[in-house]
Amino acid sequence: MDQKLVKDLVDEALALNESLFLIDLSISENNKVQVLVDGDNGVPLSECIRISRNINNNIDREEVDYSLEVSTPDISHALTAKRQYKKNVNRILKVKTAEKELEGTLTEADEDKIVLQWKAREPKPVGKGKVTVEKTATIEYKDIKEAKVKIVF
Repeated sequence: MDQKLVKDLVDEALALNESLFLIDLSISENNKVQVLVDGDNGVPLSECIRISRNINNNIDREEVDYSLEVSTPDISHALTAKRQYKKNVNRILKVKTAEKELEGTLTEADEDKIVLQWKAREPKPVGKGKVTVEKTATIEYKDIKEAKVKIVF
């Protein structure tokens, strides 16, 4: 199966809706095609169907036998695209870097970095007891090993 052809067909379908973007495209040895798309405002089922049809209508099943799956990332998928960070501003993220693991509210996401904020209890500078302080961390995308949205019930 020609990965470039499938990528071109996915890109063609995504061009019709600027809020959608490709996260991952994989083709296994037995021609199982998996397309993972996300959107700035989510992805309706109708868009997954439209992308799937664009691929199916342009690849002859008589020539190539394949299975196709077009889906969106679930909560277990780590964030990979900068646009995913931008769409999750004001949500709680769990971010792993080489040095540490942080959890906080994503307050900013630009082209180079993200900013997390959280509250922590620390000992008072003078006297006994603890005080709640506001913490902030700025993390560049290149330093992020894994970032996941934390779902709070």
